[in-house]
Amino acid sequence: MLRIAVCVSGGGTNLQAIIDGIASGLITNTEIVLVFSNNKNAYALERAKKAGIPTAVRCPKDYASRDEFNEEFLKALKEAQPDLVVLAGCLVVIPEAVVKAFPNRIINIHPSLIPSFCGKGYYGLHVHEKVLERGVKVSGATVHFVDEGTDTGPIILQKPVMIRQDDTPETLQKRIMEQAEWVIMPKAIDLIANGKVTVKDGHVVIDGYDEMVF
Repeated sequence: MLRIAVCVSGGGTNLQAIIDGIASGLITNTEIVLVFSNNKNAYALERAKKAGIPTAVRCPKDYASRDEFNEEFLKALKEAQPDLVVLAGCLVVIPEAVVKAFPNRIINIHPSLIPSFCGKGYYGLHVHEKVLERGVKVSGATVHFVDEGTDTGPIILQKPVMIRQDDTPETLQKRIMEQAEWVIMPKAIDLIANGKVTVKDGHVVIDGYDEMVF
């Protein structure tokens, strides 16, 4: 059984997709052992409580320094003993100590097709604003492993979403969540839970990927 800790900062729509995926059997061999948030007002915490999932809240402003917060963040994760840490709308910069503690065991969902529209400053609605400003015709979402860089870890899954001429950042964000994020994040977790994902020479290899439909 894959033990996962899900880190969130806001509404928790990706968390809900994971909870629903486990309940429906879309995600197999997996249990959520912790929902961690840096925001005590995150609605994601309510979603976790409704599902009976333990929660932990650590707010950076409650600590004298960022290093102190980072230590408590890592401590909360380690206490839950997860096999995999899932960043699902988590706006915390993941400290190097956490990355080193969970090598190739942290995954993130990013609302674009990496390496486009990613890196420092590209988060939330800003991503979709930049996509529309550039005038590209296809965007989407990416699930990737987390390393010491920003959106630079090995890519696990991607799913494209066509851009409409009348899109706004808000409509594009919603459609990418529905058509891509809520599809590939549960799929990635299920693949990892069933031992089908390995990292070789900095690239992800997925058993059965050529026949995969999602």
